[in-house]
Amino acid sequence: MKQFISVKSYANLCDLSERTIRRYMAMKSIDFITESSSRTLIAFSELTKNCVIPLLAEECDLILQADTGSAEAQNDLSLLLLTHNKPTLAIYWLNLAAKQQQADAMQLLGDCYALGKGVEKDSNLAMMWIAKAASLGSVLANQQMDGVFAD
Repeated sequence: MKQFISVKSYANLCDLSERTIRRYMAMKSIDFITESSSRTLIAFSELTKNCVIPLLAEECDLILQADTGSAEAQNDLSLLLLTHNKPTLAIYWLNLAAKQQQADAMQLLGDCYALGKGVEKDSNLAMMWIAKAASLGSVLANQQMDGVFAD
């Protein structure tokens, strides 16, 4: 059975603009479908050919889960992208997971802002994300907050 992912996910993981993807679709140079609800999906096989990072089988499953909205998978995918030194791509997935109240993603997003990794360095946003993660029970974020407010 053929699997598909969203245009946004494909664009992110191939480091291409959605406009470029739509141009490829118009030229019929990538495999895609348009569902009855007018939602366009790209064949997963296209991703395995064009992804900016090498993909193992278990990472393909992770991408499919992240694309369907799993906050935990989105966080894990961001870690994978960070491991491959793709921080700007990781930020996209961290934001999606953080919007779903995923504490680990919030903590990691805070770290990215603190270090200027994939985003412009911003200590206020770093503190905000780490504090939110701590309020949701992130052990690491709580330790970071303890370090900030240590006597």
